[in-house]
Amino acid sequence: MQYEGKVYRPWPEANSILIQTTIGCSINTCTFCSMFDDKRFRIRDIDDIFADIDELRRIFPHVESIFLIDGNVMTARTDFLLKVLDRVKQVFPESKKISMYSGLNDFRRKTVSELKEIKDAGLDLAYCGLESGDPVVLERIKKRMTREHAIEGMAMAKEAGIETLLSFIFGLGGKERSREHIEGTVSLLNILQPEQIAPMALAVQPGTELEREVHSGEFILPTPMQVLEEEKYLLENLNFPTYYWGDHGNNIATMRGQLPQCQPDFLEHINLHIAKNPVAKENVIKTFSW
Repeated sequence: MQYEGKVYRPWPEANSILIQTTIGCSINTCTFCSMFDDKRFRIRDIDDIFADIDELRRIFPHVESIFLIDGNVMTARTDFLLKVLDRVKQVFPESKKISMYSGLNDFRRKTVSELKEIKDAGLDLAYCGLESGDPVVLERIKKRMTREHAIEGMAMAKEAGIETLLSFIFGLGGKERSREHIEGTVSLLNILQPEQIAPMALAVQPGTELEREVHSGEFILPTPMQVLEEEKYLLENLNFPTYYWGDHGNNIATMRGQLPQCQPDFLEHINLHIAKNPVAKENVIKTFSW
């Protein structure tokens, strides 16, 4: 395999093989992220990708789940993605799921017809970072995406039949904007209605702009209680069916399951942590870098 630089995959893809299709992230300005600070964005040579696919076939006799990395693979040209997906399907006919990193803005940069082609070629799930639904937070973290962009991109994905998993970050509004952050995020999620969601508690990554903001006092870290209250608000106010990946390693109250069926149990779990978890009484959230 010819992996370049640091390699990441979402925790729900722990059992997937990874095929590096792009290098880095085409945005790479988000203040909280250092995932791809060691490389400049580019599309890999397709012959190198094919060589990796063939190598993976020699290594793994049976593969059910495949994940395309790096940052936002959907940025690549449609004809390029179709070739990669076709090769994956040919080499791994037994596979049951092909997923990739994308961005809601990446959907907007293609036509619905192109997105349908990508879906028909084998894409089952796209992971998109929403991060927040609060316009102020989105501006501060330099996401280069607005609420309106997110709504437009999701509408295109839904029209094309592409299932999406949206990730977002509890505590990203900091101590002073916790309420606005979670209210904006939940209101946007209720509009977007992704098939899956994956919340995670804020973790300040070493070397990021956010870390510098924390050290300078420009960003005040939230308390564990605020993070728990954000998750409680989310579970109280989501109004659409979705699968909840609430078991990231940094989350205080880990849980996973289908909503709305699991919502009552999840709320009981959150309230228990709010009432009895000693961590909830600490002044600053403590999490681990990715």
